[in-house]
This record gives sequence, C-alpha cells and structure tokens, in this order.
Amino acid sequence: MPEAIREVSGLGPADLTDDILTATTPLVLRGLASSWPMVRAAQESDRAGSDYLRRHYQGATVGAMLGGPDDGGRFFYNSDLSGFNFQMVHAKLSGVLDEIEAKSQMDPAPTIYVGSTTIDTCLPGFRQFNDLQLGARDALASIWIGNRTRIAAHYDLPDNVAVVAAGHRRFTLFPPEQLQNLYVGPVDFTPAGQAISLVDFLNPDFDKFPKFAEALKHAQSAELGPGDALFIPSMWWHHIEALDAFNVLVNYWWRQSPDYMDTPTNALMAAFLTMRDLPQAQRKAWQEIFRHYIFEADEETAAHIPPNARGVMAPLTADGARALRTHLLKRFNR
Repeated sequence: MPEAIREVSGLGPADLTDDILTATTPLVLRGLASSWPMVRAAQESDRAGSDYLRRHYQGATVGAMLGGPDDGGRFFYNSDLSGFNFQMVHAKLSGVLDEIEAKSQMDPAPTIYVGSTTIDTCLPGFRQFNDLQLGARDALASIWIGNRTRIAAHYDLPDNVAVVAAGHRRFTLFPPEQLQNLYVGPVDFTPAGQAISLVDFLNPDFDKFPKFAEALKHAQSAELGPGDALFIPSMWWHHIEALDAFNVLVNYWWRQSPDYMDTPTNALMAAFLTMRDLPQAQRKAWQEIFRHYIFEADEETAAHIPPNARGVMAPLTADGARALRTHLLKRFNR
C-alpha cells in the first residue's frame, strides 16, 4: 500500500506560509477550506453544492470531457493510442450540472468532467467568498467539476494547492525520479496537455508494466473530503480519482520562476529534434555540456568571462529572455 501523505490540521485560508508553499514534498492540509460557503453547501447535499455554483454562473461556455459508462471513469487513450476514449464538447456549465445530476443514480454512469476552467471567467464573484491567501504569488485559480472520474498520473510544472470543495478524491503521488517506472505515454499526443502514465492504477498489469511495482514502493496517497486540501510540489506525478457522483475541486497553480521564463518542455521537445538521435558518444558529450552550463551551473561557471561578455551565461532577465527567444525563433525558422 502507498505511504500516507504527511498531514497537518488546524490551518485556515490565511495560514499558508512560505515553508508550506515552497516545499518539495507533498502535504495534506486537513480542513483548510472548511469555512468556504461552497464547502458548506456541498456538505448539505449535492444539489445544494450544484446550486451554489449556479448562483455565480453567468453563462460562459466551458469545455467538457464525456466518456462512456464502460471505461470506469478513466479518461484515457483508445486501444491503439491513436485517439482517446472520450469526446470533447463545449457547453453551458448549467447544462453540465443538469447532466451530472441526471446521471447521479446510474451505475455505471457515463463520465462527465469539466477540467481546468478559470474561475474568474466562469464563476465571477466565487472567489470573493471561497479563496486562499497565497501572499504575492500570482496564482491561476481553476475549477474542476464532474462525477466519478479517474485522471491518469501526470506531472505539472507549477506548484499546486488543490482544494476539495465537494465530494471525495483520492490522490496517489510519486516523486519525479519515478518517471522510469511509470511507463509514460506519448509526449506530444496527450489527452489533456501533459504526458500520462499508461498504467491502469486500479488494475495494474504487472506483466506488461513490471517496473510499476517499484514505483508503488515510493508512492504516497491520501483521500480528501470537502474542505481538505493538498499541496502538490512541482513535477510530482499525481493520479486523481473522484469518488462521488458530484465532485468539485478548486486548485491554484503558480511558478517559482519569473513569467518571462519559458516552460522547460520546450527544451525537451527541442532536444528530441537536436540530440536524442545523435551517436551515443555525442549524446554523452552533450550530457556533460548540459551538466556544466545548466544542471550544475554556479557562480564559477562564467567567472572567467567579463560580465559584459557573458551573453546567455549571464543571469536571465526579461529583456534577455526576449532577445534569446528571438534568436531561437530565427534559428528554428532558417
């Protein structure tokens, strides 16, 4: 069984310290948002929680993922990974909530999932009464709404506080170094933007994915109810199960790096283009170059070069990032 994620209790929306929000290991925050009106409404009943959302909804269209009743709530690929086992539609949130309620007594039920929807656009005024205080962090606040669903293990670059506002969710997390044991699928063709583990966590095929047994030795897990929250550090793999007929999650994403820095995924994709298929000796040479200039760079790396001549080896600034981006675009478009 996965190890239990470390927990703290007794904190409120204004009590999130830098020690918590810059940690490199996950942390369950029991009852963090128990004072939210949304949480209290959802604890009263699914209908009360749904009605609370409707009171803030002003007609914006949302993207919804629709899956069949035979997939166990799992949003995934089709059998040969040429497509997906769900349909993407655009709809009114009020209609989605109606559909979730209409299917609530079905077992199994078709899966319905509204993912990563910006709260301020979809539910203006919601955060006036249901929010966390994250200091100076410019966090993106999103909402996730659905019935019983399973989201495959994936990682996100930003740090993340995920708040269960309705229903219950089970989170299973793995540290970044377990990548090799999670059998990750295509990097450039994904169900929702991030590469995912191909292992079915509820029915793992250890003959097909034998190293997943090693990953499980490093797993951490927790089940969260309304008002509970989970801090997920950057780059940790997380698998999420929504366990009830009506579930709402609110999450906050932020990066610890400046906005002018691009996502490292761009460097990974460029490496597929420029390095992955080089001869082994050349790849090893480039590994040393990256170690020296990137992964173990320190004050000594460019100390022998006058500051005015360091170019990209100087600390990155907004102007430097714009110049470097322009330079790269010219090289890629030559």
